[in-house]
Amino acid sequence: MRNHAFGALLSCAALFAASNANANTGVAFVHGTGSQTNAYNDYWQPRMVNNVRNGLANPANYVVINCDFNQYMWDSRAAGCLAGQLTTFINAKGITRLIVITHSNGGNVVRWIMSNPTYDSRYPNIINKIIRVNALAPSSAGTPLADATINGNVFETSLGWLLGYKSDAVRMQQVSWMASYNANNLYGTSGRPALPKLFRSVVGTDVDSAIWDSDSYCAGYVENVGLETTQNWLNSCSDGFLNCSSQSAAGSVWFQDKTRMAGSEPLSHNQSRRACFGLDTILRNDMK
Repeated sequence: MRNHAFGALLSCAALFAASNANANTGVAFVHGTGSQTNAYNDYWQPRMVNNVRNGLANPANYVVINCDFNQYMWDSRAAGCLAGQLTTFINAKGITRLIVITHSNGGNVVRWIMSNPTYDSRYPNIINKIIRVNALAPSSAGTPLADATINGNVFETSLGWLLGYKSDAVRMQQVSWMASYNANNLYGTSGRPALPKLFRSVVGTDVDSAIWDSDSYCAGYVENVGLETTQNWLNSCSDGFLNCSSQSAAGSVWFQDKTRMAGSEPLSHNQSRRACFGLDTILRNDMK
């Protein structure tokens, strides 16, 4: 009996090894709010993308998405564009295992696809290929700053660089609107069905912008000063754009910034899409 069990175990191990040998893993970088035409340079920057993709068995198996995420998540220019670019990537590279890295509102667009498989004929194949989504500072429950921008106060001008003014994507990320979408259209939040694939968030908990601290300059000192200012309108646990509760609302929390970043540094909303404090290396080591 023991020999039969051992033989069965060896057979299972061999099948697992064979399936892994035939696997072809790729990574997709999905930006947040905004219309991108060169997200590799403008949104993520080369150091972030290249260090992460070099963790793949084949570093050429990557795609940087460029879509118009100023639109509602279900719009053909948002989810439709994302589905098209992911499908092209999967087919061109023969991807069998897809790791998706999202930032901010990009997590909502990916959640729309995973929550609505019958909405677009391309969605099921994408969902089937995804093995996990690493959501960096996802705006899963929206942000009070979107409410402030839509209501037309000071944020309309002072946060234009971050929010894109009164776009449909900003309107969508109002707290009450996201609560409605989460309750009716999206999976993964409390009381709703689970997402079909792992969706885990990296949560930014604070912003540092001290002029004497070199860490404040990662991803742009001026941007971090702005995010520390807007943090005054958010909870004490926030990345300057999103409350921690919003970042943690869907799926599961992979980790909070200070528990894994070099020097226990926090990640501002801008830093969580850049190679700051070892984030890129953590993501690189996850390319399995």
